[in-house]
Amino acid sequence: MEDSWATSQAGLGADLHLDLPERGAAGVGAALIRSLRDAVRGGRLAPGTRLPSSRSLAADLGIARNTVADAYGELVAEGWLTARQGSGTRVAARVVPPEPTPPRTPPTAEPRRRPTYDLRPGSPDVSSFPRAAWLSAARRALTAAPHDAFAYGDASGRPELRRALADYLARARGVRADPERIVICAGFKQGLAVLSRVLRAAGEREVAVESYGPGLHRNIVRRAGLRTVPLPVDERGARTDELAGLTGVRTVLLTPAHQFPTGVSLHPDRRAAVVDWASRTGGLVVEDDYDGEFRYDRNPVGALQGLDPERVLYLGTSSKSLAPVLRLAWMVVPGHLLDELLAAKGTGEWPTGGLDQLTLAEFIDSGAYDRHVRGMRLRYRRRRDQLVAALAEHAPQVRVRGIAAGLHAVLELPPGTEQSVLQGAAWQGLAMDGLARFRYAADDDDDVRGDARGDVLGDALVVGYGTPPDHAFSGALEALCRALPI
Repeated sequence: MEDSWATSQAGLGADLHLDLPERGAAGVGAALIRSLRDAVRGGRLAPGTRLPSSRSLAADLGIARNTVADAYGELVAEGWLTARQGSGTRVAARVVPPEPTPPRTPPTAEPRRRPTYDLRPGSPDVSSFPRAAWLSAARRALTAAPHDAFAYGDASGRPELRRALADYLARARGVRADPERIVICAGFKQGLAVLSRVLRAAGEREVAVESYGPGLHRNIVRRAGLRTVPLPVDERGARTDELAGLTGVRTVLLTPAHQFPTGVSLHPDRRAAVVDWASRTGGLVVEDDYDGEFRYDRNPVGALQGLDPERVLYLGTSSKSLAPVLRLAWMVVPGHLLDELLAAKGTGEWPTGGLDQLTLAEFIDSGAYDRHVRGMRLRYRRRRDQLVAALAEHAPQVRVRGIAAGLHAVLELPPGTEQSVLQGAAWQGLAMDGLARFRYAADDDDDVRGDARGDVLGDALVVGYGTPPDHAFSGALEALCRALPI
């Protein structure tokens, strides 16, 4: 049985109930401290209330006086009670904040419906991450890791991974890379941010960007103090011939292998034109090798960097080929930028885990990376073919483009229907993006040069088929077909 204490001694002014363990049980002192603290916090003991003497309370509770005295002393030290000669022990005159209450949804607010299927572009099927193969590589890498792998490390990254990437990128992407020119980053965003700061410090003021592309990338460039200038995009990719007319622009950010989001590859004439422009002006091409490893209908287009390693900076990542959670990306840097970039990265940037770098190096060297990419290429191609077949059967009026590579397709819509189709898709439980979301908006900044503000490719959906796991993909296609205009 638990003891109850009720008293109306002078100075208390109200009965107070405390639950304590049985007499002689362990933990009585801690229970007394907790009960008194809760009484003060809950308002049952108001500020200024005088408590019984330790002798009196000990007698009422049937416990040792020292136990009460120690409890009072602890609560005085914590600030809940005060003790003064001649005034006794009282509840401290302090404001006790009320217990937090969970926020309430306004009655008029309609609860948001959680999407059943995610068809937004930019993400792989993370359920297909090769856990067993990665774990095996991690064990081998950890066993063989040198002692310096457990130190802070170098800003350029682990030499084992830089060597493995140099071999792989040369073989699979046509990149001309010396390991000493490869810099490992904690994701693509970190690489672009560090590079943007280096360019700003070198006196650059503007960067040309594709008129359709991720707004996040434009914002990263701007946060470094650079202005962005839109470069029009059409069915042959970015209009690199217009760079010559953009005076003051000496840097351009491109997605030549698979333009995001339109899905086209940069035309060979425009590839040559942009490299010639950079060589002639002393400019820099920043190559985002977006979806470069996932090409289906013909051999992958080689990296632009192979045409001129001194004028093209290559940016790659494992986020699509493996998983975004790894936060592993890499830059292949022209020699004239390497020292400045390493200096910038080495001052306060979040480092990439050395053990993850060693694991990826082992994963590549063992051939597991090639096997995984080949397997995912076949899986994504099947999904692409399922998407095309479903549209041909249920929405033959919808034209599909940008499907030769990557993890998304562009579905052309009748003029003026993009927003209504997106709303219908939401009702079908689909999370999707329209093409307009990625267009360089008129209020992006105050630059008015060029014709990119009128560079509108029409209404369309950008449908990512990489995210849903295999078992959910047929359901996602059915919901998509129901949302499309008939």
